Amino acid sequence: MANKYRVLSRERQIILTARLVSLLFTPFYLPMVGLVVLFFLSYLRLFPPSYKFFVLALVYFFTILLPTLLIHLYRRYQGWNLIELGHKERRMVPYIISILCYFCCVNLMEKLHIPHFMGSIVTAALLIQIVCALINVWWKISTHMAAIGGVAGALFVFSEVFSFNPVWWFCMVVIIAGVLGTSRMILRQHTLPQVVAGFLIGIACAVIGIIYL
Repeated sequence: MANKYRVLSRERQIILTARLVSLLFTPFYLPMVGLVVLFFLSYLRLFPPSYKFFVLALVYFFTILLPTLLIHLYRRYQGWNLIELGHKERRMVPYIISILCYFCCVNLMEKLHIPHFMGSIVTAALLIQIVCALINVWWKISTHMAAIGGVAGALFVFSEVFSFNPVWWFCMVVIIAGVLGTSRMILRQHTLPQVVAGFLIGIACAVIGIIYL
């Protein structure tokens, strides 16, 4: 009996940890992570702190705070918990909400004449959201993994453009991706093919979004 309780307790801890990892590395943090990397590893670090804070605050509002709040209100209105919201047929409205928020952010950054490489990160994240929403019509792909794949793709592009060594950053992203993908499978939100496909799509969208859009 004692062994049974230990096993159950261990399972609860694993599930709790998986939920914490999923919350910590929510897909909405992709643009913020990309901007922070740019501000540390490129010539953009020369911008005044007040300007960098303004850009980060703007991106935070439109890509994290606003979509998170609206999706939370939608979920409460429907009476669903986070697991129920994760069902494939219920993900389209959250996708639309986040796409509209990201689109507003891209447009506002263009109107404010914010440097291209800053805006391209949000554009890449917007592309990831659109592609994942389209795929979700037929197949439930992992948006969490698409986001962390986007970080990997952005690192690859910016390391070439700004000539810095991305090895340690890339290793950290791959480790996080492994932990995050495992967490999504532990929570039974995704299968291994959905996790891997999400990561690869994120890389591709980031490269295309930053270089060509």
